[in-house]
Amino acid sequence: MENLNNQADSFDDLAQPFQIESSHLRGRLVRMGPALDQILCQHAYPEAVANLLAETTVIAAALATALKYEGLFTLQAKSEGAVRMLVADVTSGGGVRAYAQHDIDRLDHGALLRDGYLAFTVDQQVKDDRYQGIVKLEGDSLAEAVQHYFRQSEQIPTGIMAAARRDVAGRWRGGCLMLQRMPREGGTTVASDTGVEDDWLRAMMLMQTCTAEELTDPSLTAEALLFRLFHEEGVRVYEPHRFRHQCRCSAERVGGMLRSLPRAEVESMAVEGVVGVTCEFCNRSYTYDAEQLDALYGEPN
Repeated sequence: MENLNNQADSFDDLAQPFQIESSHLRGRLVRMGPALDQILCQHAYPEAVANLLAETTVIAAALATALKYEGLFTLQAKSEGAVRMLVADVTSGGGVRAYAQHDIDRLDHGALLRDGYLAFTVDQQVKDDRYQGIVKLEGDSLAEAVQHYFRQSEQIPTGIMAAARRDVAGRWRGGCLMLQRMPREGGTTVASDTGVEDDWLRAMMLMQTCTAEELTDPSLTAEALLFRLFHEEGVRVYEPHRFRHQCRCSAERVGGMLRSLPRAEVESMAVEGVVGVTCEFCNRSYTYDAEQLDALYGEPN
């Protein structure tokens, strides 16, 4: 197995691309620590909601780094369950942010996710192009729903495991392992090829031996975990992708959004003479009094 020169501070907030040599299967191993903890600690989410959003974030990171794009990848789930919405997006530069909407009164009654859909969106900002795939929420977890999407929409056999937890200091950690059987040259996979299906099933069995503790263990490097799982098959690792928490909200963006609305409508949202806008991602608040609205709209009140 090829080794990368790791420093102690490089074990987290990364996606480690790899290939299983014996079968040419490709994968991503995501390990997130400080960036994930910052995303979750900006909100007072109930534990179950935070855990689900953490898994959504690491899965989005794994999917994003498996794509070639310049812009923004977004993973979004909407449901009729206690968790109404989950959103995680990843820029091609490694900026990650996420948020959840939930009904606190329904958390102890029924499924968190139910009767909804999963959407994958790629905004190619350079080409001003947009792709979106939508699939019904299926399975008992978000990972199973993503696997269903690849089976139904992309015809790419895909295995995904995700886990999240708090460490002894209360900080959030998350991990995701994704493995895919990519089409051969020409865009097709020949099911009758000798050993192809056996290789895939064996890889899935080895993948399933990975525990949630291993996926989120800060002392276990990505390379060490991959070697532990796939050393008998031969595993090659490549340059990792790095992540950081990055919310793209700003006073300029919020101001632009408000200017797109009639002033009377904006003023109707005022509380004690002040209009407040809170970013759903980072929970930062932007406030505008009458004088600031005058400046924003370029006209006296």
